[in-house]
Amino acid sequence: HARIVMSAGGLLVERDGRALLIDAGLGPTTEDSVVGPINSGSMLDVLSSLGRRPEDIEMLAFTHLHLDHTGWAFIPAADGRATKTFPNARYLVAAQEWAPHAHGAKAGLATRPELIDPLAANHIEFEDGEEIFPGVRALVTPGHSPGHTSYVITSATTGQRLIAFGDAFHIAAQLAHTEWSSAPDTEVQAVKKARRRLLDELTQPNTIGFAFHFGDQPFGRVTTNGGRPAWEPIPTTVHAPAPRTFT
Repeated sequence: HARIVMSAGGLLVERDGRALLIDAGLGPTTEDSVVGPINSGSMLDVLSSLGRRPEDIEMLAFTHLHLDHTGWAFIPAADGRATKTFPNARYLVAAQEWAPHAHGAKAGLATRPELIDPLAANHIEFEDGEEIFPGVRALVTPGHSPGHTSYVITSATTGQRLIAFGDAFHIAAQLAHTEWSSAPDTEVQAVKKARRRLLDELTQPNTIGFAFHFGDQPFGRVTTNGGRPAWEPIPTTVHAPAPRTFT
């Protein structure tokens, strides 16, 4: 049907027994939408299969506040009020991403309005370049959203880097065509600048990327094909099949 399969989830980062979660997926949703069928909601089950309870997550860091990256941030309590899904976690968001909401701006179509009020009282802000977790540095790459953030994760033992680049790229073809915008992008020119900055980082030695929306090719290296950047998936240990798919 000329559609692209996209993933929606998060990235678990573990160091010395501590756990950081980057993004919180779309949450429990099964529907036919304007962008195609959606079947989502297995994040807590996946974490459980990896031996992690919601209480184990020390920090939840958002790349941005769009609905497919914040779905599991809060769940309704018995009285209907929003409560943190990860009760012991500090919720981190770039100051530049939060700024419009702090001044009462509307959430926009890609951000759930009901997210903003509980998050206002439950978040810590950070700036570009700040280390938010041991070995994890924020790289604010605005454009897709006002303070969209990528994260550079550096191994303490090997020095290898992994860059989680959120929605700066939605599909691998945008690596070669940085001029191809995505529908939810708020500032197209800023997206192009963010992509150039990320490509400079992703092409450094000993660096791999994590793509939130690249379907079954989430981990890869940026190489060159015909003089243009290209995504080269890397061998990955698969712990379990995809938790939810459509046939």
